[in-house]
Amino acid sequence: MRIVVSRLEEFPPGERRIVQAGRRSIGVFRVGDKFYALNNYCPHQGGPLCLGHTQERVRSARAGEYLVADGDALVACPWHGWEYDLATGQSFLGPGEPPARAYDVGVEAPGGRIPGPYVAETYPVHVEDAYVVVDTSKSPQATGGEQ
Repeated sequence: MRIVVSRLEEFPPGERRIVQAGRRSIGVFRVGDKFYALNNYCPHQGGPLCLGHTQERVRSARAGEYLVADGDALVACPWHGWEYDLATGQSFLGPGEPPARAYDVGVEAPGGRIPGPYVAETYPVHVEDAYVVVDTSKSPQATGGEQ
């Protein structure tokens, strides 16, 4: 299933959207010019993962020095603060914890199509505009905490 999230120009950097795909709730994040999509279900205890605080990843080679990783981002579950990588869903707390399910997300732009409007699910779509689209038919990893 493919889900149209928003027109690109209406989804500025630093924003997130929560969309429904059947029974699934999916958080879509824009970090700079990159988009990420995670199942809005924390594998730790089922909290609304995508409503949590996001932050850039910080790396350190030695005490007193740090580097903010460009573009890498984490989301912390609002229930217990467990952090997950937005790109992969990998958990950073709890050894052996399953990852949150990550989905492919990208921008689709017009190209040789007949002008609309069309309707995708219940969202009006015009082929002249670029849209952020989540593809739930495949995901970057095989397993996750899907609800």
